[in-house]
Amino acid sequence: MARNGQQRNGQQTVKRARRPEVRLPELSGWPAGGVLEPEGDYDAVEFAAADLTGQEGVGARFMDCALRGCVLDGTGLAKARVLDSVWEGIRGVGTDLSGASLRDVELVDARLGGVRLSGAVLERVVVRGGKIDYLNLRQARLRDVVFDGCVLVEPDLAGAVLERVEFRGCVVRGADVTGARMVDVDVREAVELEVARGVDSLAGAVVTPAQLLDLAPALAAQLGLRVLP
Repeated sequence: MARNGQQRNGQQTVKRARRPEVRLPELSGWPAGGVLEPEGDYDAVEFAAADLTGQEGVGARFMDCALRGCVLDGTGLAKARVLDSVWEGIRGVGTDLSGASLRDVELVDARLGGVRLSGAVLERVVVRGGKIDYLNLRQARLRDVVFDGCVLVEPDLAGAVLERVEFRGCVVRGADVTGARMVDVDVREAVELEVARGVDSLAGAVVTPAQLLDLAPALAAQLGLRVLP
């Protein structure tokens, strides 16, 4: 009984991520052929099927905005601030969000490749559905972030700080977590979990017994253990 109680208490110490509660106001439409501006200020704007390829919105602020079905190939959004917003069905390669701040954001059914979020701050963010290849989150800070039902191929979390981050029903392949710091990171509901580098940095994460067995070869290699019959 005591042992079961300890297990239950241990599970209770895993703090759940706080999810965003985005309630968009009435939105005004982004004009056809509109161009983003560096340091631009966008409040309650809906970007519907806009092609923002190669545009530069460095340092821009998006407040209470919706991006739906937009193309973000090579779009420069470094140091942008995205607040209380929904990005749905976006797609793009090489989108630059390095140093950006995302707070109370829902990213739904995105199809992205090589998106840069290095040094970014993500707080109360949900990534639901979709697929992101080569997600760069190096040195980023994630707090209250949920990856829900998405596919992450070779995400780079080297040097990142993760607090109350959940991986639910998602696939994580070839992750690099070298030097990452984790507190209350819950991967128990991940459909697939593959760590390519930095498996020793999973301290602070919570896994299932089955996941631990899957990670055993990488852990043994990290420790320099030889497993022989």
